[in-house]
Amino acid sequence: MAKVTKYLSPNQGPRRDGLRPSLVVIHYTAMQTAADALERLCDPAAEVSAHYLISRQGDIIQMVEENKRAWHAGQGEWAGQGDVNSRSIGIELDNTGSHPFPEPQMSALETLLRGTLDRWDIQPDGVIGHSDMAPGRKADPGPHFDWARLARQGLAGQGKPNPSSANPSAETFTAHAKQAGFSADVPLETLLTATRLRFAPWRSGPLCADDMNLCHMPASKWK
Repeated sequence: MAKVTKYLSPNQGPRRDGLRPSLVVIHYTAMQTAADALERLCDPAAEVSAHYLISRQGDIIQMVEENKRAWHAGQGEWAGQGDVNSRSIGIELDNTGSHPFPEPQMSALETLLRGTLDRWDIQPDGVIGHSDMAPGRKADPGPHFDWARLARQGLAGQGKPNPSSANPSAETFTAHAKQAGFSADVPLETLLTATRLRFAPWRSGPLCADDMNLCHMPASKWK
């Protein structure tokens, strides 16, 4: 595991119903500096936290122990399962959302993910973005985040071609997205935006065949 500095947040508690981590949720802080983010994530009045914060320089700060429940995900679901906080480990990346994630930060994230996935036997498809489980409400880690880089190293899922979907419809797309984990009940355009943020942030326009190229894993993997 990468070198980690601990600065524990009071905003935490036990995981509910005996749940253990089966997901990792990646966020950006949407703040100007890591120091600003750390202050907020440790402020009892803010009632938010995460397990880790990674600065742009690659420094890793742990605010909540992995076996505890951090308050990072909020309302949403993944693969039909709610209370994502009890099912996940949250990682905040120091980024305003308007610029790429620097090499030291990505390298630190990769090292952290390798250890975390191994410790909790989390599959690559269990590494998701905040926007994946809260489409329409959240957009992080945003279009500048390099999901393909993580996927190439087996640290995140990647899209898989669906040759039978040459003429996709809203119904088939929604069904494929739900199978991939995007189970929130949201309008088609919101769902399309969320899946593109995850798999093809460069794509725009109406629904097309390439939008069907989502990763698939049985929902039981995340329960």
